[in-house]
Amino acid sequence: MLPQSVPASPNLSRRLAKLTSILDVAKAMSAERDLDLLLPLILYEATKVVESDRCSLFILDREREELWSKVAQGSKNEIRLPMGSGIAGQVAQTGAVINIPDAYADSRFNSSFDISSGYRTHTILCVPMRDANGDVTGVIQALNKRGGIVFDAEDEELLLALGAQAAGAIENALLHEEINRLFEGFVSASVVAIEARDPTTAGHSGRVADLTVSLAQALEHHTTGPYAQVRFSPVELQELRYASLLHDFGKVGVRENVLVKAEKLYPHELDSLRARFQLARKDLQLQSSRRRLASVEARGLSALPTIHQEEDARLATELAQLDEVMGFLLTCNKPTVLAQGNFERLLELGKLTFTDAHDHGQPLLLPTEIQSLSITRGTLSPEERREIESHVDHTYRFLSQIPWTRALRRVPEIAYAHHEKLDGTGYPRAIPDTTIPVQSRMMSICDIYDALTASDRPYKKAVPHVLALDILKKEASSGQLDPELFSIFVGAEIPRRALKKSPA
Repeated sequence: MLPQSVPASPNLSRRLAKLTSILDVAKAMSAERDLDLLLPLILYEATKVVESDRCSLFILDREREELWSKVAQGSKNEIRLPMGSGIAGQVAQTGAVINIPDAYADSRFNSSFDISSGYRTHTILCVPMRDANGDVTGVIQALNKRGGIVFDAEDEELLLALGAQAAGAIENALLHEEINRLFEGFVSASVVAIEARDPTTAGHSGRVADLTVSLAQALEHHTTGPYAQVRFSPVELQELRYASLLHDFGKVGVRENVLVKAEKLYPHELDSLRARFQLARKDLQLQSSRRRLASVEARGLSALPTIHQEEDARLATELAQLDEVMGFLLTCNKPTVLAQGNFERLLELGKLTFTDAHDHGQPLLLPTEIQSLSITRGTLSPEERREIESHVDHTYRFLSQIPWTRALRRVPEIAYAHHEKLDGTGYPRAIPDTTIPVQSRMMSICDIYDALTASDRPYKKAVPHVLALDILKKEASSGQLDPELFSIFVGAEIPRRALKKSPA
């Protein structure tokens, strides 16, 4: 015959339930990476396992040789204790369990907390938390066993087991925080590097990140249309923020003179042009002096006053014409749209010459200067614009070299597509709209908006908010930008919300 099963005793059932609870909480703790959420979870479970009134958890800071706690139940403030001080400090220092059946009868007990809080401590159980190497990383302290009884050996065993699980979970959470701080530091340093290359766009990356994250958060309240079900977790928002902050990092690979080019001619080219015009002025003056001498020889000294009057008028006219040409060239040099007819005049001016010191004719305007001054919009030639656009490829190659965590692995991909257009006219890949991530679509809107409204660009004036929205609306209507996301951008007043969140 098979032996009949023996019913478990109530104590055994209770112990099994507690052990099961420890296993369950171990799973929960191993999955939680936020220390501010993990620590209260540990205390809640510790209180249940040893059936205490309240618990405190202290983490060991070896560099400062002290314990600190943000989650001491019954206290609203952070507590810091020197190693060896108080019961928790002694447990951290010695690694031994302290179980006190009567707190006020034990000289190690400090009653100051009871006095200040009005709480009455009776029994205390304080155990070390040890990591996988057996090193003490903190302590858990339980107060007042429920039912008015003392903590027993089983409580010590269970709390030690929970403490070991907690130590591993806390170590993982702290490591996770360190990794986050590492990435934050790296991203911040990268933004500093970007802005050091191009000081005129300082703050652009941060503003684009604020705008893009705010737009992503606005989707939480959007219940209609193609993005009704799109929601971003905190980790995905962090991924989007990093991609936005680093979207222009590839500019470190663009030549600085191209990157900060404020006018169509580079400063050294404009200096050369001005010097040539100064030589042309001297040439006109020299030619006038030669004509005066020739006239005196031909007409006699008595005609000198008349000769001077005639030459002064002619020279003034010629110098005024030269100054007008220079003024025209300076106007063409500005990053404004080239007026119709100006290109033809530039070609005509290319025929002007002056005589150098060797009496050789020299062009007043060089072919390369004509080409640069003929740029119809902005300050960049087609070659320079392609070089600027190459920053996206540089960004992607750079970001792809970084060993991102699994949660952040799409940072390079999101940043790579921020200049792509839904109609396939974007750069650098001209990819179709179906392959452009929604995060990149949002960033594109925010990037253009900030570029239009920024007041710190030397090559353009800031566009007013309303006009910037009109420009974005035209691009959305023409199929370049996502019209649904633009509608949310406007409806949720993203610029105002992002500006309100940003630190002053």
